[in-house]
Amino acid sequence: MFKFCNQILNGDCLEELKKIPDKTFDLVFADPPYNMQIGEKLTRPDSSKVNGVNDKWDQFNSFNHYDDFCKSWLSECKRILKDNGSIWVIGSYHNIFRLGYHLQNLGYWLLNDVIWRKNNPMPNFRGTRFTNAHETLIWASKSKKSKYTFNYQSLKCLNDDLQMRSDWKLPICNGKERLKRNGKKIHSTQKPEALLHRIILATTNKGDTVFDPFLGTGTTAVVSKKLGRNYFGIEKDKKYFVAAKERINKTSKIADDYLDTIENIKSKPRIPFGSLVELGIIKPGTSLFDPKKKINAKIMADGSLKYKNTEGSIHKIAAKIMGAESYNGWTYWHYDLNGSSVLIDNLRQKFISEKQS
Repeated sequence: MFKFCNQILNGDCLEELKKIPDKTFDLVFADPPYNMQIGEKLTRPDSSKVNGVNDKWDQFNSFNHYDDFCKSWLSECKRILKDNGSIWVIGSYHNIFRLGYHLQNLGYWLLNDVIWRKNNPMPNFRGTRFTNAHETLIWASKSKKSKYTFNYQSLKCLNDDLQMRSDWKLPICNGKERLKRNGKKIHSTQKPEALLHRIILATTNKGDTVFDPFLGTGTTAVVSKKLGRNYFGIEKDKKYFVAAKERINKTSKIADDYLDTIENIKSKPRIPFGSLVELGIIKPGTSLFDPKKKINAKIMADGSLKYKNTEGSIHKIAAKIMGAESYNGWTYWHYDLNGSSVLIDNLRQKFISEKQS
């Protein structure tokens, strides 16, 4: 595994992928050639040249040629993904629909498509089409049965305690982050670190290994290193490879103390509060109170709570007190344990221990 951990390789991905053992990586992020089919030079109204994507690596003889290429690398990526791994692919309208088609045909299970809405897109200089202001990402697990990673609570926290939506407004790579040599961009489609930060934070855990078959100037590896993930990448172009290596070497990992993600509540067992009463883990008549010990409710024999003249579940009563439509009672109510205030959510672990004994 060491050979494919925290290393990057200068080579052809279709050849090098075959050398990687099965089920090696937790996550694949792929930014493949878009096959934009640009057949002529693009110019602005003042006749100055537009530096669009006209690199040789983005040129294919036909759609069939491009499809064969995509099926090859997607098949290999599926093989080297762990059973509970997932993949992200990014593209424009030129190729994303073809990629989605191949992903489904190869047995991947599509989880989301995400719109990356660019703050500062390139204008449509000719005025013949809408300004192309977004790119599309597809997130898929290796199979329908995969228990893929999704750090829902961390994403919610990242988004000011709101559910993270599937439309992301982020700037394109610009300013100091954009790698240049002699005043010119090294790579025409360098992705912003903010985009990879969100993806890697969302769908991996600390210590996982992330693979990028089209590494470019190394954004995936750089962000993986910062976030305490392992990385491996392949890049065919020597110029990009050298730039990526220099960039990775200059990158420092964030201190371990700041890399933990919030535990995903949805990953906890779904346990009715009444089950804790049935098992005798907490008894009818016990008082529950809010974090400030100003509210007091009694547990009934059926697992409901009685608060003043109202009865209901731990969630319903908490919501009523908080003036909300819904509320998570597990993280609101406390009970007294030998003089200490303890969250009732801690009783879930005791419930699990009772079941396993």
